[in-house]
Parts: sequence; C-alpha cells; structure tokens
Amino acid sequence: MSSLQHFQNVSEYLRTQIIGQPALVEQMLVALLADGHMLVEGAPGLAKTRAIKALSNCISGSFQRIQFTPDLLPADITGSDIFRPETQSFDFQPGPIFHSLILADEINRAPAKVQSALLEAMAERQVTVGNKTYPLPGVFLVMATQNPIEQEGTYPLPEAQLDRFLLHVVVDYPDVASEQQILRLTRDEARRQLDTAPAGARVLQPEPSQPEASDSAKGEVQLTHEDIFTARLAVLDVFMNENVEHYIVRIIQATRDPGLYDQTIAGWLDYGASPRATIAIDRCARAAAWLAGNDYVSPDDVRKVAHDVLRHRIIPSFRAEAEGMSRDAILARLLDVVPVP
Repeated sequence: MSSLQHFQNVSEYLRTQIIGQPALVEQMLVALLADGHMLVEGAPGLAKTRAIKALSNCISGSFQRIQFTPDLLPADITGSDIFRPETQSFDFQPGPIFHSLILADEINRAPAKVQSALLEAMAERQVTVGNKTYPLPGVFLVMATQNPIEQEGTYPLPEAQLDRFLLHVVVDYPDVASEQQILRLTRDEARRQLDTAPAGARVLQPEPSQPEASDSAKGEVQLTHEDIFTARLAVLDVFMNENVEHYIVRIIQATRDPGLYDQTIAGWLDYGASPRATIAIDRCARAAAWLAGNDYVSPDDVRKVAHDVLRHRIIPSFRAEAEGMSRDAILARLLDVVPVP
C-alpha cells in the first residue's frame, strides 16, 4: 500500500469518527505531514478533543491530554528533577509533553509562564530542565484548543507563541444532516457500551455532543512513524512552480502592506505575517496537494490553506475593527486582490 493510500484510509476513518468537520480532519493531516502544530478554536462540544483522540488511534505513538488551568506549573508540563535519597542524586521525571500527540486543552486558561513552557518544545522539539536538554519524539504534534466564548479568567496567547502554530483552525457547528449522524453514532456507541459492560456495571456514562472514539477501532488504520516520515519526504517532493512560489510571497507581502494591490484597503493591518508564514503556506499547500493525489501545487492549494495559516499571524488595525472587518474578511479581500498566476 502506498503512503498516499495509507493516509487516505486514515482520512476516511477519521471522517466516520468526526462527523460534520471535514476541514478539521484535513487540516490535522496537513499539520502531521507538514510537521507542525495547530490551534483549534471553537465552542464546547464540537469534537475538538475527540478529533485528536481519533487521530491518536491511527498512529503508533502515545497520546497525552493536558488540561490547562490557572494553577498549572511549567514543571507539570515539562517534568522536573526528583531527588532520590537512596542514591543522593537527582533523576529526571519526564512530564506529559514527552508523547507523540499532545492535546493542550483550553490552553488560554493557564498563565503566560505555563504557556511559554511549550515554546521550546514546539519550536525546537526538545525540553531543557536545569542544565540538561532532553529530545522529544520524532513524531510530535501539539493540538491546542481554546474556547472563543468565555474570556473571563483567560490569558490570551502572545504573538510569539501564536506564531509557533502552523495552523489556526476555526471549528463551527455542524449542519442538520451531520448532527443527525452524530445522534445515530452516539446511540450506536452507547448501545455497544451497554452490551459489552459486565453484569452489575451497566451504567451508561454521560455522553458528549460527539461520542468518544472507540479503542476497538485502534489498529484498523495504523500509521507507523516510518510511514509518516516517508509521507513527509513525498510531500516535500511535490512540484511547485516558481510562479506559485512568487504567489505565496505576494500574499505575505500583502499582509504587511495591504495597499500594495488596492489602496482602498491600505492601513487595515498593523502587523503582517513573518517569513515563518511563508514557509508554513509552502509546507501546507504541498501537503494539501499530496493528500488530494496531485504531484504539483496549484494556486487553489495555496488559497485553500491561506486562511488557517495566516489567521493568527496578522493584527488588524483600529480602522479595520471600526469598519467591522474580521481577520477572515481581511484575508478574503487580500486573496481577491493579489493576482493569481
């Protein structure tokens, strides 16, 4: 089985587990192929936690959920040196960050010093404690979530940390047909849970809006680390014409000076995207093209990933806010005015 077919099987499996969120499924695989991290924003109950759990079922690596709270400490994430009286020495006790897939749930609930504990791990794939540095797994993906509704008691992520995320995906409510499928899937899984429960323990656990992925599914579509590394090499080999490269650079330039292509939108942004965004669009567009079975990157692939790559990397000006222009609206206008090759 080819690497592409393997990933397509994983995509099909994830779509049966995460109903009504096809964009989230695709962007998770794009982040995995592009060796980056993703920030997922959406209201409670929209399968954000379920999504990363379902992906962990498809990868032969460990999964860890970290619930961010105001009393969390950096050592609770990275680990710490523990003194052993019997040997009169310190031993390093790894924290939950030492896993392949990390769910940083409600990341904006923890203060800045805790959020910054992720910076070195996400950027350099290592953790430094004391005077020693410890490498993280070769396959390492952080999926952080945040709730856009409740802002009381939260700590907004600084721009430096936001820029560490390859993608910022916004999850919306499913449509009517999808929500009916969620109901049926929840009902079927609840029935299986009752049927397999031992006598005397048949207590139905509270169900979320979308059910948890079944552990029995693990092994049906497994990706080894070697499969992922092979696919990442194939993604890097996807052809990109020089005109498409120039198109990516022009989009990034437009975020820094929106008036380059249309004076009516000049001054909409106080800060544009950095070169890290240029690299991110390149990697993500290649991954999107490869997942679609294409051996070249088209401008459509660039436009497909541009919003999620740039949404968290731009800062609208006061004028844009006064005119009611959201980040997505600004990006849509920029993509309209930048010439497509």
